[in-house]
Amino acid sequence: MNALKWHGHATTRAAALIGCTALVLGVTGTGVAQAGSRDLGREVLAAGDGWASEGAGTTGGSAADAEHVYTVTTWEEFRAALKDGGDAPRIIRVKGMIDAVSQGCEAFAAEGYDFRQYLADYDPAVWGNDTPVSGEQEDLRAASADNQDKAIKAAVPANTTIVGVGKDSGILGGSLQIKGVDNVILRNLTIEAPLDCFPQWDPTDDDNTGAWNSEYDGVVVYGSTHVWIDHNTLTDGRHPDSSLPSYFGKTYQQHDGLLDIVRGANHVTVSWNSFADHDKTMLIGNSDSAAATDAGKLKVTLHHNRFEGIVERAPRVRFGQVDSYNNHFVVTKEQKFGYVFGIGIESRLHATHNALTLAPGVSVGKVLKKWKEAPLTAEHNYVNGKPTDLIAVHNAEIPEETLQSGAGWTPTLRTKVDRPQAVPGIVDRRAGAGGC
Repeated sequence: MNALKWHGHATTRAAALIGCTALVLGVTGTGVAQAGSRDLGREVLAAGDGWASEGAGTTGGSAADAEHVYTVTTWEEFRAALKDGGDAPRIIRVKGMIDAVSQGCEAFAAEGYDFRQYLADYDPAVWGNDTPVSGEQEDLRAASADNQDKAIKAAVPANTTIVGVGKDSGILGGSLQIKGVDNVILRNLTIEAPLDCFPQWDPTDDDNTGAWNSEYDGVVVYGSTHVWIDHNTLTDGRHPDSSLPSYFGKTYQQHDGLLDIVRGANHVTVSWNSFADHDKTMLIGNSDSAAATDAGKLKVTLHHNRFEGIVERAPRVRFGQVDSYNNHFVVTKEQKFGYVFGIGIESRLHATHNALTLAPGVSVGKVLKKWKEAPLTAEHNYVNGKPTDLIAVHNAEIPEETLQSGAGWTPTLRTKVDRPQAVPGIVDRRAGAGGC
């Protein structure tokens, strides 16, 4: 292994507003909490709480028997608990921060892979910008990436609740794959975005100036139904983009998404989470050509989430009927900023009663970004404490991207809608791990 530093790891809404830290476990495997404390693993999504409450609703592993309640403290124990017991309801309690990449990126490198040689071989001055990279070092990079892929992805089965114990429990560098299943709950977890150890250089990307492309999202909901993601903290954590190096004049990008909902996923509620310090945050629908799988699906509710330090995709929407209400979006003076809501092909976004706190000089018109022609509803939103017609401001500031008003549907699956003026105080106090 060469001496180059590796940029991996440096070594519903309950009736009683009791903090998540009140959860106290009994004996492992019993699922019994001390008298008077809440057992978050046994709680289910309330009726009428967003798209995930549609039909039979979302109960996760709340009905698990004693044999299928697990407390895990390592990544290996976590993945074993996911595989045990088939589709029987299960509750997995994550205790402490468990690390999917504790051995470091070097452990995944294929024999013969040399990053310095990779840089020498594919330097645009040598390789050019006309064709994708190929050859020995690219093959070895791909083999290394495959090793990481197998190690850090965890398939979440149907009828599962994964819950953090106390305020400071969760997953570092792992990717939760909720793929092709029904009835899953994630709660009270701190999830640090996976760091791709082996990004690929694509010389043809970015108008043939090249770019580094990475894999791995913190959470992927892929073709799954009835998923509730509640009171989690999702962030780049110890590895913000500002800490990443540059090669060939481009950031060595090692992050992808925090939460992506794609490929026919449906009936998802994302509530009371904190999304922080990330670029491409949330994708709902990942391809303009996916009408066969996505049309009529991707029904997602986002409410009472806090977004801060987010560059874009909060979310970017294709096809779906997405209801976004009572969220707080914070754009600081120092951060990069692209947009909040991305309006994509055949989307029907309904965004109301949200609060936006924008630093001086941040364009209100950039809150919305038009990718394809699609109508949206954006009413009763407040910017810096004042009611603001986001569509009107966008159309005035960016007339070449005129947006149409009127999504053509009205959400009915909502909990109490708070006044947007009150949203910052309510959401900032309770969103994220430890806030339920």
